[in-house]
Amino acid sequence: MITASALPLINAGASAQETEATDVRVTLDPSYRGQEFEGWGTSLVWFANATGGYPDEIRNQLVDMVFGAEGLNLNIARYNIGGGNAPNIDNEYLRGGASAVPGYWAAPDGTTHEDKDWWDPENPEHWNWDADANQRWWIDQIKADVTHWEAFSNSPPYFQTVSGYASGGFDANTDQIRTESVDEFATYLTEVMAHLEAEHGIEFDTVDPLNEPNTNYWGTQLGADGVQPTGGGQEGAHAGPELQQLVINALAAQLSESELDTVISAMDETNPGKFTTNWNAYTEESRANVEQMNVHTYGTGGRTGVRDLAKGSDKPLWMSEVGGAWTDGQDYTSMENGLGMATRITDDLRELEPSAWVLWQPIEDKNLGHSWGSIQLPFDCTAEDTLETCGIETNTKYHTIRNFTHYIEPGDFIIGTDDTSTTAAVKADGSGASVVYTNNAEGAVNVTLDLSKFDSVKRGATVTPVVTSADGALVEGEPVRVRGDAATLTVPGKSVTTFIVEGVSGVDDDAAMVQDDHVYRFDGVQSGKSLAPSEDGTGIVLKTDDASSAAQLWEVERLTDGYSNRELHSITNAANGTRLAVSDEGLAVLEEAEDDPSEAAQWYLSTTGDGTYVPVNKATGLVLDVWGEATADGSPVQTYTPTAASNQRWAVTDETVLDAASIEAYTVPGFVPELPATVPGVYRDGERGALPVTWRMPNESKWDKTGTVTVKGTATDPLGNTFRAKAVVSVDTFSETATAAAKTYPGFTPDLPVTVIALGDRGTEAAVPVVWEAAPEGAFDDYGTVTLAGTATLLDGTELPALIEVEVTDPIEVNVAVNDGVTTSATYTEPGYSTEALRNGNLTDKAWSNWKSGPFNTEETITVTLPEARDVTRVVSHFWSDGGRNSYADTLQVQYLDAEGVWQNAGGVVDVPTGEAPIIDVEVNAEASAVRVAMTAGSGGTVGWIILSEIEVYAKAPAV
Repeated sequence: MITASALPLINAGASAQETEATDVRVTLDPSYRGQEFEGWGTSLVWFANATGGYPDEIRNQLVDMVFGAEGLNLNIARYNIGGGNAPNIDNEYLRGGASAVPGYWAAPDGTTHEDKDWWDPENPEHWNWDADANQRWWIDQIKADVTHWEAFSNSPPYFQTVSGYASGGFDANTDQIRTESVDEFATYLTEVMAHLEAEHGIEFDTVDPLNEPNTNYWGTQLGADGVQPTGGGQEGAHAGPELQQLVINALAAQLSESELDTVISAMDETNPGKFTTNWNAYTEESRANVEQMNVHTYGTGGRTGVRDLAKGSDKPLWMSEVGGAWTDGQDYTSMENGLGMATRITDDLRELEPSAWVLWQPIEDKNLGHSWGSIQLPFDCTAEDTLETCGIETNTKYHTIRNFTHYIEPGDFIIGTDDTSTTAAVKADGSGASVVYTNNAEGAVNVTLDLSKFDSVKRGATVTPVVTSADGALVEGEPVRVRGDAATLTVPGKSVTTFIVEGVSGVDDDAAMVQDDHVYRFDGVQSGKSLAPSEDGTGIVLKTDDASSAAQLWEVERLTDGYSNRELHSITNAANGTRLAVSDEGLAVLEEAEDDPSEAAQWYLSTTGDGTYVPVNKATGLVLDVWGEATADGSPVQTYTPTAASNQRWAVTDETVLDAASIEAYTVPGFVPELPATVPGVYRDGERGALPVTWRMPNESKWDKTGTVTVKGTATDPLGNTFRAKAVVSVDTFSETATAAAKTYPGFTPDLPVTVIALGDRGTEAAVPVVWEAAPEGAFDDYGTVTLAGTATLLDGTELPALIEVEVTDPIEVNVAVNDGVTTSATYTEPGYSTEALRNGNLTDKAWSNWKSGPFNTEETITVTLPEARDVTRVVSHFWSDGGRNSYADTLQVQYLDAEGVWQNAGGVVDVPTGEAPIIDVEVNAEASAVRVAMTAGSGGTVGWIILSEIEVYAKAPAV
């Protein structure tokens, strides 16, 4: 932690609270179930090329560590079909040759990088089927464990590229695959797969001909001789969306003429944002030729957009590659690496909803001094080496990955949770569940697993923890009995824990968000307004929330029978009966609901478990979108391709009134009470709101004497449904009030309560209004107790004396950013993230980001506005590392808004360090109604964009 102008603790109580275990309740939701999970995998490629020729003792150990049941337990393998440089090129520049996976071509003697038109796939002499022996050795060792084989290409052979080098073009932003060679490239891939299937007894299920194509990663730099590359590092080829489609369609045609059952996956783009850009440029023909969508998460923004593209296309989605290091250099013991990887897996599974999750390179060259691989050994071992001389080491990623891969198995189903640190899955046979909880915090956490959404929680159900921490890997604890529908277990700080849940199954009738005959409100996350019919009833618009408006309520009917995240629904307005659909022109419309809904009126409902949903249209793949991020009443809501932006997300609330809540009231003898005009409704989530009610008042004589009078009435919901209402009225005499109490700290005038409790002679306690005398000047300047008098008034006008005792003690320090009424804003926020998440109390989630595909902003300001001025003591900014990178500000300046409405600096500019995610604590010690954090980026050792987990605003508060 960096402390700018250190601030001592205000009292010992605050320190004690920080060391206590925090409480987290995690609700598992088996009603939102993913597609059948295909499993966990890795690309072979570099590590297989480097180690496949090692002595048996070493390479067999590596196989066990990656694919063995006690190792990473992977079951998916991605085989790299190498491109290869010309014979006259020295491949040492490609990571010492490790990333130079050999191609399967054989060039005539004397062929150079300038010779590009010699290859004839019909000529047997132009093939070298002995190539890539090391990677093929791995095929033979693991094929019994692999359930899905995928082939992929980083680059075509050099002679099918523009530059003549497999490491990319001389301009990394221009297309590198020769358009005149696209068909031959497709032939090359198809023939290699056919040969490998025949020779090694495997079958390729999918093939991806591209890798991170629309990036500027793949460039070749030549040395002084103009021939030998000095930079490039790995095979790769830039291809814009148009060229991508040429490759995909050519490969589809070639596969259709072959005997292979392989289908195309695409396009292995580096991050979801670029994937979306590519996919949106594809034609319908090109999209149809892609049977599986593959995306990497080296950037994490826009995951949910790709999720919804996959649903709208009705295609499986893979997270097909990622790696990362969460510490500098090589570190085998720090839990930060393991926690970083576990967090990435959890976030990917929650936001992408992939059916498979695949590592890049679990084995890495130890000589590089990095921590990307979870297994480390030198890539220059010799035939004479042994495990003693060519030793293998692991870091904490190796262990935390196994917290997932050992317990969430192929055939299981990932299910929803309401916690961003949790991944959960139900077993393939429906009996039991596995839950992985990542605790990034320093302190212990009491995790309560809420199992109430399962249909059956057997007597004797148990939860067994398996903990990875600094104290050990995969340490199994004692089973804990489930009590009722929940179990609580304590996990240590900086740990990843798998909870093995036994004795649960099925889905409770009330678990799913969508229930028969219920109505729902769709409230725009970005706009804060409800979805409603337009004035002419043909479309949909935004309207200010109105609890009494039936037009803002929608009937959601599940059209399919399962409990998956790809169930289909119809959405019908509760007031006029029209159904939400997408027209032939791609516009959101309301249509008469006479027949069964067509695909244009069918919707997927996607969620990350936070109570917000994205409706995805079955026919078009489009989602509901507030055009222009409008907020005004009457603004149109239309459709757009998924972007993961907040103007496409809707907070869905069940507004079905189940009953009217009973209320309590009081009166005095001889006085007819005036009962409230509304009563709370009883909803699925409890009592809330206000239903208009009509009371059937009894004869006035009922109020003449003390006792209890029950008044019945009728409450009405917005749809016209009626419910029995009841008011229990205590008739009593009152002669005194209870002494009220409050606390403050020296120099702070407290807000005193506006009611006190009047004490009835027959035991009634009634809250009645009170007016307090003004406190003398300086009354709260010193420690002690200040007593103030007041006057309480009964409903018949009778006045009673009142007293309040205000205790003046040392203040405590509280984080007021989490309080109701606080608002947040930023100069820019990446779609899919929110400044509001910066005050959710989670110090380790990815809350706010300013990443974007264009040039990064060099300045950003985040403002936290308080509902009233407070004595602010300090502001704490928690940064978040994106994949081990320094996704931080370069500098930070905290400012506060003073009583004159002028922004003042709190201390000086703070230089934000790199490395482990920094926490910047800045002293303020001033009365302020708002604070802001002004940041710069892009000029130091940071990546250029900024990510924050939390901004805490601490202020003095009366002791509790």
